[in-house]
Amino acid sequence: MSLLHHDAGRDAFAVASHFRDAFYACLRAYGDELFELTDALLCADGPVRTPVDLTLLAEHRRGHGALYAALNEGRIDVGRLRRTLAALPQPRAADHRLVLAVDVTNWLRPDAECSPDRLFCHTFGRGRDQHLMIPGWPYSFVAALESGRTSWCQLLDAVRLGPEDDVAEVTAVQVRRVVEDLIAGGRWREGDPDILVVFDAGYDAPRMAHLLDGLPVEILGRMRSDRVMRRPTPTQLEYANAYPRGGRPPKHGKEFRFAKPETWGEPDAATVQVTDRYGTAQAMAWDRLHPRLTTRSAWIDHDRELPIIEGTLIRLRVNRLPGGGDPLPLWLWSSATGMTGTDVDLRWQAFLRRFDLEHTFRMIKQTLGWTRPKLRTPEAADRWTWLIVVAHTQLRLARPLAEDVRRPWERPVEPNRLTPARVRRGFRNLRPHLPCPARAPKPTRPGPGRPLGSKNQRPATRYDVGKTVKRPESIIERNRARP
Repeated sequence: MSLLHHDAGRDAFAVASHFRDAFYACLRAYGDELFELTDALLCADGPVRTPVDLTLLAEHRRGHGALYAALNEGRIDVGRLRRTLAALPQPRAADHRLVLAVDVTNWLRPDAECSPDRLFCHTFGRGRDQHLMIPGWPYSFVAALESGRTSWCQLLDAVRLGPEDDVAEVTAVQVRRVVEDLIAGGRWREGDPDILVVFDAGYDAPRMAHLLDGLPVEILGRMRSDRVMRRPTPTQLEYANAYPRGGRPPKHGKEFRFAKPETWGEPDAATVQVTDRYGTAQAMAWDRLHPRLTTRSAWIDHDRELPIIEGTLIRLRVNRLPGGGDPLPLWLWSSATGMTGTDVDLRWQAFLRRFDLEHTFRMIKQTLGWTRPKLRTPEAADRWTWLIVVAHTQLRLARPLAEDVRRPWERPVEPNRLTPARVRRGFRNLRPHLPCPARAPKPTRPGPGRPLGSKNQRPATRYDVGKTVKRPESIIERNRARP
């Protein structure tokens, strides 16, 4: 605890203490139990196997009945908790801008026939063409990324995707809410660079840019290698030279096919960097490219004229991958235009930092036991998810304060290089110095329970798995469905 006597340690201790008080204020029902359950998550030895084991720890002063009652009937002011997370000091990228990563991870529940709102979740198999669709609850997370190679990030929001939800629309509402909370919390001010929001290939980056229009954000997303985009609309002079006989002016320029290099032309920016991890990285960028939209699929409900969403297309090629294998080119699309070579390098480097979120998913699943409980209702799963987010946030805030409690076979590392799992080992030593607003439990007697020999007369309802809303595939179906 010698670090607490330094200015940096006192500041970190004050931030962590204030967050614990603010988190307790967000708990509306069963607050004492939920707070102690979060502390038990942080002080348990080793990975969490089941939540009921946490009731045996000294940090948890209540019984197992209170644990299940809090998860099933507790109340958390999620809106206030989101604002509290957004008001914390946020990590920054190399150019001092906020970088947000958005991704979906699944809580698989294949045998939970009595749990509603389950969807078929895509899982990767170990072999080729062995991917499976397993029932579960998909969750969309938004996190603020750090610069450099690290396994840390700041989780800001978590939303469970339901059977009636459109993933793009729900994600756009989620990102808009996070950005507005960051602005309200003073983490982004007028004159700061736009917040960079990074998406993977599962999202349509141009559509996300259209849905998030009006916010100080820049969208950066991965594109499929078989996409086709269009060049800018030709000017009146260019059109007159190309079509001297006249005719209807074109709305889109010439095609840019990712799979045909003869359609690329000269790039507007090109850079070459030598990296330790990937070898030589070559990046090329083409300015003001846009997709040609059609009134189908995601744009079937768009009644007005389809927009032209221009951006910068980036192609990245590296010599090697850390895990081996043939490195395929990476295509990225950014909603910003007029980039220089330095801007292009910052974009693809920020996209590679998006994979830090995968380390967080692995940590909350394997160490904090996010997907371990066999909860029946999705509302209880949401409460447990927010407790996991709060526990991970406390680890990040305790990062400058925790001592390295390492195993005999582990190498010592610098304090600022500790992983979340190693910070968690020392949290039990740090907890007595932090405020604990949870009240002591009152003495009670256990309830009588179900009479001996009685049977359950109310069998639980079974629910189907999958989407319940189908998007119309044609304009005729769309007009027929409208009143």
